Formats: sequence, structure tokens, C-alpha cells
Amino acid sequence: MKKLLILFLVLPLICQAQSVKGTFSPAEDFSYAFLYQATPESANYVDRGQLDRTGNFEIQLDSTAKPGIYKIVYAIPPEENNFDFIYDGKENISFNFSQENGVSFTESEENKLWNSYLKSIDMVNQTISNYFAKENSDKKGFKAIFKTLKDTQTGYEELAQGKLVSSFIIANRPYIPTEYEDISTYSKNLKQHYLSQIDFSNYLLQSSSFLIDRVTAYVFNMVENPSNATYKAHIDDVAAAINTNDLIIKTSLLEMIWKHFVDQKNHEVANYITTNYLLELAKATENNVLLDMVISFKNTSIGSKAPNFDITSNGKNTNLHQLKGAEHYLLIFWSSTCSHCLSELPKVKEMVANKPNLKVVAFGLEDDKKSWNNEIKNYPDFIHQIGLGKWDNPVVKTYGVSATPIYFLLDSSKIITEKPYELKDLENLLKQL
Repeated sequence: MKKLLILFLVLPLICQAQSVKGTFSPAEDFSYAFLYQATPESANYVDRGQLDRTGNFEIQLDSTAKPGIYKIVYAIPPEENNFDFIYDGKENISFNFSQENGVSFTESEENKLWNSYLKSIDMVNQTISNYFAKENSDKKGFKAIFKTLKDTQTGYEELAQGKLVSSFIIANRPYIPTEYEDISTYSKNLKQHYLSQIDFSNYLLQSSSFLIDRVTAYVFNMVENPSNATYKAHIDDVAAAINTNDLIIKTSLLEMIWKHFVDQKNHEVANYITTNYLLELAKATENNVLLDMVISFKNTSIGSKAPNFDITSNGKNTNLHQLKGAEHYLLIFWSSTCSHCLSELPKVKEMVANKPNLKVVAFGLEDDKKSWNNEIKNYPDFIHQIGLGKWDNPVVKTYGVSATPIYFLLDSSKIITEKPYELKDLENLLKQL
């Protein structure tokens, strides 16, 4: 009797156990699938599944797996090789994945519904594009197309009632004109509507990639060949669309956009975001890491005057801004305990040997003076300044130095003209002086 009782207790648990399984192809291109639970702040590791020879894996979920957004990471870098899915706490998740075709779900009504919705909306949008491409003025045809769009949206919203996917389908509500519009009017209204249906405070949307994808598309893809003025206007639109109570997600999304412009070396727009939004948001959310990062980038952007610091040269006290006698200055942040620095500085010495119009200012990040004093003897023509405290030195923090060596090329007025990332880049720039 006891054995039967135990069996009856265990069977419901076995029946209720859920799993995430998938097939990756081609199998030889993948090794593991890593499962994370996504939150607005981070992604929490759950488990990993090793792929077999045919590309299959399975991860069992226990009772602690809460409904929400989960993420599969399948390669490195993880931020570029992943996809989200919805887990409702009741369904098994099963999918097929390839780099060429993306992910398709074979089990999970939530995810199959979302994929089906996206494909259906995409098909209608393609019909709309074809209609306008033909410079069509057929009002009956116009009305029929947008009736299809409305019926499609309404139908999926009804199917999604009571499901987690409902948040995404509602957030994706398309613009539907009530009367005929030409392409110019339709495009204008489409743009105005693009962010209006999104609840930026929704936990599921915040946990997924939806908000990032939507905002990125709006800023970068809404207008063909956008200018910096267009970018700034789009950024203002994004900031205005997010409720002022949602400071964390507002900060996160604007920081993401800021990083895009930093990567593109578009200092003007990156600093526009800093000045108009991120400085205030970083302070309001007490995000000191972000605050230091955006300030140091702004301080050292191309076109900005290099932040000043004291220099003791030939026994005399001066500072960077007071240095005279050269058309160009090469500012190097280095350390006598940095192997890369000790390898590159002799090469820099050779590069500048026959350039009387350039002076080198070498700022050493050091814990003490002993090794620095010995090393600078090898570079008698450099202007040297020691920065005790190393990474905690105020000048180092002001310049946002996180690795050494780092190079800044300045003009005679100490305006930053270039920020070469590697020694090869520096060499090419110096050849032009």
C-alpha cells in the first residue's frame, strides 16, 4: 500500500514536469544550448544542454521555473547569439533552429502563436508596400488591404487573450488608417504611431528583446539616410514615449542607443544623448558607473578640448593646456608595469623621432615611483607625468582610461583630433603629420 501511495504522489510530479528541447542544424556548428531566465535587469543562468550528434538537446525544468521570458544562448559572443521565448509555466518548449532560418517552434502555443502572428502581419505589410510601390490610388483596394490588416490584428488579439503573448501582440498593434492616405501621409502617421502602443512599464516587454528591437528600429531605420538632426529628433521621440516613472528602463534604452553611436564614432549624437538625458538619468537612478562612463566619453570626444592636468617638467610646474612649441601633441596613458606599454613605447619613440612639430606627453599610471623613474630614462624627449593611485587616479578617471596604453592626438590648442585604438592606427596617423 505504501508503494502504491508513493507512486500516486510521484506520478503527478512527473506529468507536470516541463522541458525545453530543440534541434540545431547543422549539428556540427553547435555544442551547447545555455538556458537563462530573462529579467529587465539581467539574465539569470538556469541550466545548459549538450547537443548530441544530431543537434538535439533537452533541459528539464523544475517547479522553480517561473512563467516569463527565457533566453537560449547558443554561441559566443552571447549578446549576439541568442533568442527569446515565452514560458507560461505549463507548456513544454520545443523548437528547430538554424542560423539561416532562425527559430521555429514545434511545441508551445504561446510561441507558435507569436511566430504565426509575425508572419501574418509581415505578409499584409508586404501587400501594403506593393500597393504604394505601384503608386496606386485605388481607394477600394486601399480599404480592402487595411481591413485585412485590422481583421488580422483583431483575430490574433482574441486568440491571445489570457496568454502571456498578448502583451507583445498588443504592443505591436499596427497603424490602420480610417480613410484613404497617400504614401506621404501614411508614412508620417505610421511613424507617429510606431511607439504609441507600447507599454514601456510592462515587465514581460522589459525582460525580452522587444523594446530594444523596437526602439532601435525607430531611431535607425525609420528614415532613409538619416542626418544627425534626424537622429536627435528620433531620440527625443523615444525619450518622450517612455513614462517618466519608468526611469530604469528609460536609462537602459537610452544607454543602449548611446552605445550604438559610440561604436559608430558619432560623437555629436552620443554627446547629445549624454547632455540631454543620460547625465540626469544616471544621477536620478544613482548609476555611478554610467555617470562616469558618459562624462569621460564626453570629456575625451574628438573635437573636445582635452581635460587639463598638472605637469611637473624640468622641475617646473605647468599643465597640459600651457604646453607650447608644437603643432601636435601625443598624449599616452601607460604604465611601467604594463607589458604592452613596454613593448609599444619604444616603437612610438621611433615613430616620432623625426617629427619636431610633435611632442609626446606620457602619463604613467603607477602605484609607486621606483619602476616609473627607471623606465622614463629611456624616453628623455617625452614630457612625463606620474599618476599615483593608478586606476583610481582622478586624471585617469576623467579620461575614462580602462586599459593601457591609450593614445590621444591633440592639436596645438589641445583639441582632441584623433583617438587611435591600436598602434597601427597611430602609425598611420603619424605618417600624415
